Amino acid sequence: MTEVQNAVRKPSIVDSVLKSPLAGLAPWILLSLVSGPGRFEASAAAALGLTLLIAAASHRRGSKLKLLGMFDILYFGILAAIGLFASADTIRWFELWGGEMTNIALVVFAFGSMLLRNPFTMQYAKESAPPETWTTPLFLRINYTITLVWALSFLWSAIVGLYGDAVLGSSGNFWTGWILQLGGMIFAISFTEWYPEYAPNKALQALGLPTDPPQPIARLFDFLPVFVVITGIAGLVTDSVSTAVGIALIVLGAIAYVTMWRIAARVLPESDGS
Repeated sequence: MTEVQNAVRKPSIVDSVLKSPLAGLAPWILLSLVSGPGRFEASAAAALGLTLLIAAASHRRGSKLKLLGMFDILYFGILAAIGLFASADTIRWFELWGGEMTNIALVVFAFGSMLLRNPFTMQYAKESAPPETWTTPLFLRINYTITLVWALSFLWSAIVGLYGDAVLGSSGNFWTGWILQLGGMIFAISFTEWYPEYAPNKALQALGLPTDPPQPIARLFDFLPVFVVITGIAGLVTDSVSTAVGIALIVLGAIAYVTMWRIAARVLPESDGS
């Protein structure tokens, strides 16, 4: 019972950013937001700068440099060097296919870390979990599962981005270049928050031991109504969708949000009193 209960301990509020995989992934997110025609050098420099800033902040807090941090420094250092020394034609090529290269690099890194039996999320989890849990089956399963979800998220982004570039001929396509890729990443973030709470309770329940009910799988999609509303607004503001589609997305997301809020309001009091 002790093994299951202590397998994953929530990080403190202070360490929630630096001591999580999101710290290592933040430069990749920044790169995708800043990148675009004529901005390759700026986006590469910004991602490298954020990588070094995060590494310095983590070091000051006593954290060791993680595999993902090392990979960030290497990858963005190479991109920054290309931006400084490559020809204009080479830079244009990277501006067109850089998004797919970035996602494929992350896919290789994530799956590679699992093949090496060191899923990249585990280094972050060890900073919040007691050492005696690091080799337990539950702790390992949680980290392998979360790393796999991130790997699949990167693969999803690579596929839809490649479709936008190679088939649609538009690297800045609203759906393939932004919304679908962002949706996959937000789902991975949601899973990273949800699964460490779900797995221990599920394991205790399987052993017949007293525990809180496992978080329902529907909680994974709490972000979806707001995401749909924002998609509709962004589509209207950028003229990427028709007025009818934009309004429909906003209304659909708002209805879904109110429905989910009412369901949660009915369920939570029952759970508190159980």
